[in-house]
Amino acid sequence: MPHDHSHAHMDPESGDRRVSIAIWANALLTVAQIVGGILSGSLALVADALHNFSDMASLIIAFVARKIARRPADERMTFGYGRIEIVAALINYTTLILVGVYLIYEGVMRMIEPTEVAGWTVVILGGVALAVDTLTALLTYSMQKGSVNIRALFLHNLSDALASVAVIIGGTLIILYDLRWVDPAITILIALYILYLALTEIGEPIRTLMLGSPPGIDGRAVVDAVRRIEGVEDVHHVHLWQMQEHDAALDCHVVLTEDGWTRIEAIKAAIKHRLEADFGITHSSLEFENVEHAHQDAELFGHDGTKRKEDGHVK
Repeated sequence: MPHDHSHAHMDPESGDRRVSIAIWANALLTVAQIVGGILSGSLALVADALHNFSDMASLIIAFVARKIARRPADERMTFGYGRIEIVAALINYTTLILVGVYLIYEGVMRMIEPTEVAGWTVVILGGVALAVDTLTALLTYSMQKGSVNIRALFLHNLSDALASVAVIIGGTLIILYDLRWVDPAITILIALYILYLALTEIGEPIRTLMLGSPPGIDGRAVVDAVRRIEGVEDVHHVHLWQMQEHDAALDCHVVLTEDGWTRIEAIKAAIKHRLEADFGITHSSLEFENVEHAHQDAELFGHDGTKRKEDGHVK
């Protein structure tokens, strides 16, 4: 099954400027919401401010990660620094989960003991927050298509925009009907939505950091494609993983027929071409075995740790 590796490309400096603008916008908004939330007595406004604060921290982490990721490979990091963006995404999603849990706790406590809330302050600051959240989401929309790091930021800001809409609605209900329970109720709904977003997205960076196979590549299909190459008898000890977010890699043992053993270089070139053309796998390490000296009862995926015969192996 072909794997689509297309993703949005943007000049790194232009992307950095967008993230910088988003950082400053969210910093100013966070301060305004915290002050407004304290003065108005609105927990929902403080909740939205905490979410925006986590966004600002996430933006800073993402900004630094983008810079580090562009460093070339060296003797300490032979695969390069690109995975720092995966780490940044994991940190951001974890932060979202912690914020969500805390907001649920605060919302329940406020439901038990409702307090006076200044509705107009909530509505005005909620409107300002909606404008900033929408701006930030627009700044990161085109960038998030090709980066799990920026996607985490985009989801942060999208959830912020929706939370701001909820805050405005809550403030309006307080003004019209003095429904003070609406504020903590909306806080809990915001928190539940934050948790939903984080828990559904956090699996991808965890999978990548755990050296899981790329979700868009069928490992069995890769094995079958290699087996169909003329001169290949079998494949085993297959390791398929992502070196970087968009760079899939393959490491495996290829058992060759007697005829194939005389054409190792040609077969290696054919396998590498098939891997890149059909699956977008541009990095592969292939170890060849003669069918007469092949590892017996070897695991197809992974490595069973059994001592293998050295005769007949060519790297």
